[in-house]
Amino acid sequence: MAQVEGGAANAPVLPIVARGLTKRFGAVTAVDNLDFSVEAGTTVALLGGNGAGKTTTIAMLLGLIRPSAGEIEVFGTDVARNRFAVAQRMNFQSPYVDLPQRLTVRQNLMVYAGFYGIANARERLAGVAAQLQIDTLLDRPTGKLSAGQKTRVGLAKALLNAPELLLLDEPTASLDPDTADWVRQTLKTYAAARGATLLIASHNMTEVERLADRVILLRAGRIVEDETPRALIASYGRETLEDVFLDVVRGRSVHDSAERAEGGRP
Repeated sequence: MAQVEGGAANAPVLPIVARGLTKRFGAVTAVDNLDFSVEAGTTVALLGGNGAGKTTTIAMLLGLIRPSAGEIEVFGTDVARNRFAVAQRMNFQSPYVDLPQRLTVRQNLMVYAGFYGIANARERLAGVAAQLQIDTLLDRPTGKLSAGQKTRVGLAKALLNAPELLLLDEPTASLDPDTADWVRQTLKTYAAARGATLLIASHNMTEVERLADRVILLRAGRIVEDETPRALIASYGRETLEDVFLDVVRGRSVHDSAERAEGGRP
């Protein structure tokens, strides 16, 4: 599938380009020589088992940690050196990252509006709050919200600056099916209306099949598959992406999977 683009002068600037991206923590290599690019307006799922390197890759995309080797560009900017140059064009959401619990929802969102330099911040906040159905929550302490309400508030924070690139880490974790479906539909609607690029790390394979144009599968910090969900399912001779995911994290090859499928073995 799509790899790093050539350096032609008239080539479009891509939302994400990684070249030889590597991150070591002492003797542990969390991300090992990744090469990939992401085209504008697409939704890409970054998958892998626990410890595969997904969260570390996202943290490097955000400029929160520096690569040990290689480089990563967001909209043509090396985020390890100058992440503030593109900070207003991107955002991040994860249910595992809490907003300050004692502040109200409105106070939290206004703080982030200030971080992103959003003009007419109060009007923008009101519009996003109405869109995400959190207008009745604005004056509640964030720590008093349910998991589903916190997810909506987290999405509001992530969409405040109308990002062109949205990074999502397990966006529907711990949500009931109805709320999770609402979140997925909201993301699809936003991406289509904004022409935004989405990079999603998820363990929900049904979610990935519904949202992703392309899947990058990691194992031990390396890319082992990079294809569309449908192509991966076909090449592994499986019925669902979850079956493919299990094959990959358990170290099974495409050839092994095809032989099992022909022999009727799981």
